[in-house]
Amino acid sequence: MFDLAFIWAGLIAFAVLAYVLFDGFDLGVGILFPLMKGKDSESGRDEMMNSVAPVWDGNETWLILGGGGLMAAFPLAYAVVLPALYAPMTAMLLGLIFRGVAFEFRWRTARGKFLWDWAFAGGSILAAFAQGIALGALVQGIAVSGRGYAGGWWDWLTWFSLLTGLALVVGYALLGATWLIMKTGGAVQNFAYRLAWITGIATLALIGLVSLITPFLNPIYMTRWFAWPAILYSAPVPLLVAAAALVLFLGLYRRRELSPFLAALVLFVLSYIGLGISFYPYMVPPSITIWSAAAPDASLAFLLVGAVVLIPLILAYTAFAYWVFRGKVDMKAGYH
Repeated sequence: MFDLAFIWAGLIAFAVLAYVLFDGFDLGVGILFPLMKGKDSESGRDEMMNSVAPVWDGNETWLILGGGGLMAAFPLAYAVVLPALYAPMTAMLLGLIFRGVAFEFRWRTARGKFLWDWAFAGGSILAAFAQGIALGALVQGIAVSGRGYAGGWWDWLTWFSLLTGLALVVGYALLGATWLIMKTGGAVQNFAYRLAWITGIATLALIGLVSLITPFLNPIYMTRWFAWPAILYSAPVPLLVAAAALVLFLGLYRRRELSPFLAALVLFVLSYIGLGISFYPYMVPPSITIWSAAAPDASLAFLLVGAVVLIPLILAYTAFAYWVFRGKVDMKAGYH
């Protein structure tokens, strides 16, 4: 009665998108951390960190859900992707560990505070760059033989994966800048407005560049984007990207606080939709489809019962946390 493999592919896709949107802006804050200069840099960095301190760890719940769900619901995809991407995935986890520890230790020392500043910034940059490299390697395609990975140790490291790594770092920086515009004031907000212009222009340029290159990486992608009638549902995506970019820059020009952040999120959602158009129905391009990678239906049905309970709970406590900590950062009631 139900296509359980398709449902689970949708749930995994939703979890990954939620992670990118939620954790993207707090990684972006860390990426921008070293750029805060001047006489107010110390207090400015405190304010930047406090803006994400109440929510950053909850944001990473979606990463656990996506990775755990992939292993349980699509074990073949997990068994192929993980060996192909061991190095960037390990780098990502190390980056997340360093920035997580920095949240706690930075407030406990004066002499070594600069070290934890760099741990927070370096961990954020490393995690974002590794995620982008992994994405680029997946888009290029993973060599599969039978039911296992057939490539080499360094297949993930290409000029295209480095480009997507850079693109994700810049994109997360845009999310971080627009988040700071919404959550802070004074010197930090002015700093964020300046950086939002730069990262916004760079993000759009990189989206355009990656989008132009991707169809030439695989004939399947070319067909998905330009063949008839696929072009009917792919053509609106770049038009909507242009509309979101207009909202972003108008918001920055008019010194709006909410619309730039929402527009930046929409840019990521549209980019994700574009990726889905290219990938479907493959779980691991260019050979493993959603259905060939899926666990047996009995397992998927059993897992779905837990997901039906768990995902609404995660959404509920996430919404509650953001509601409790809505508004501007109050430095008198800071994280430390």
